[in-house]
Amino acid sequence: MSPDSGAAVPRVLSLSSVFPRPDEPRFGVFVARRLEHLAELAPVEAAVPVPWLEIAGRRPKLPRLHGVKTVQRGALTVHYRRWLYPPGLGFFHPAWMAAQMAPWLGRLRRRFPFNVIDAHFGFPESVAAMRLARRFGVPFTATLRGNELIHARCPRRRAQMQAAFRAAAAVMANSPQLRDLAVELGADPARTRVIGNGVDTTIFHPRPREEARRRLAMDPSRLHIVSAGWLVLEKGHHLLANVLPRLHAGGLPADLWILGGPGRGEDARPELARIIARHGLEAHVHLPGAVPPETLAEYFSACDVFCLASLREGWPNVVQEALACGAPVVAARVGAVEQILDAPECGEIVPPGDPGALFSALARLLRAGFDREAIARRGAARSWRQVAQEVLDVFQTIVFSSVDPERP
Repeated sequence: MSPDSGAAVPRVLSLSSVFPRPDEPRFGVFVARRLEHLAELAPVEAAVPVPWLEIAGRRPKLPRLHGVKTVQRGALTVHYRRWLYPPGLGFFHPAWMAAQMAPWLGRLRRRFPFNVIDAHFGFPESVAAMRLARRFGVPFTATLRGNELIHARCPRRRAQMQAAFRAAAAVMANSPQLRDLAVELGADPARTRVIGNGVDTTIFHPRPREEARRRLAMDPSRLHIVSAGWLVLEKGHHLLANVLPRLHAGGLPADLWILGGPGRGEDARPELARIIARHGLEAHVHLPGAVPPETLAEYFSACDVFCLASLREGWPNVVQEALACGAPVVAARVGAVEQILDAPECGEIVPPGDPGALFSALARLLRAGFDREAIARRGAARSWRQVAQEVLDVFQTIVFSSVDPERP
């Protein structure tokens, strides 16, 4: 069914401050993928609040839109709108976001009469969406993606999320852990659903391994471990670097490739530099920086093992993408890892933050043989189109069942 097929479909206004933008094209790409595919099934427009001054981590940043206000991403219309929030007063952010977005959304609604608001992330978007839904008399949904676990530690933010999850017509969570959090905070269990992400198999599919290694200048005499994600401590890259000397001592000549750039969180580069210098790993830890998806797929195809050592995740796309390229995976038990890595022939799951378990699993996988074609088939099984249809089913139930967005 297409948006122009004439069938009755919801008209969705999506709200997410985490979304690709001119100065950060890979920021929130998982949100963009879901909405792009949803827009092929129903009318969808995205509102992306972009702060004038972004305070994330230790260095404030001035996001640059380069004059861009509205863009098309396939069938999806994306609107970037500036907003300002008070630093150090995070519990005020939802109210400020809603107040600053409301006048523009009122004008947008005259052209695009949305009948459901689709908020991504529990805070501040879902709380802001609750306010906007009440103003416009429409239901709203909340999608939980991982940072809610951190926000729930703050009493004021937790209380606001409780109110939002109770009022939401539906809560979609990236993992069972996040669904449990939503229920704990008051969401009606009957209105919650786990909907993970998908994988783009036009990009993430196996490449000829030896050719990929030559293109990436990987030493053919060594074993290669790949890790991918922002260069922040919670991604656990430093844990992997610390394991390398033990692998070498055990007769496994492994190199580590860390793919990613600076991110929102505590910078991992100083700790990585200390570990590399302390153990003399300059020739064995490689930092190519952030790479485009096509190159990421080459690294996944070329490596012996992909490793996710994160301390926190929602639905870690990189695990699914690595599997779709045929790479066996060692992953920490965080977020939806157990749902993605659900077969022992695809890899191993270890406790988060456990260097001993990480070493043992990597040693076993580096010595083992795998059917990489079978791994790729399992990894490619969940498409973004399937995800979009699951989300559309939720919206159709909400909109055409006349759910009250202000129910107690």
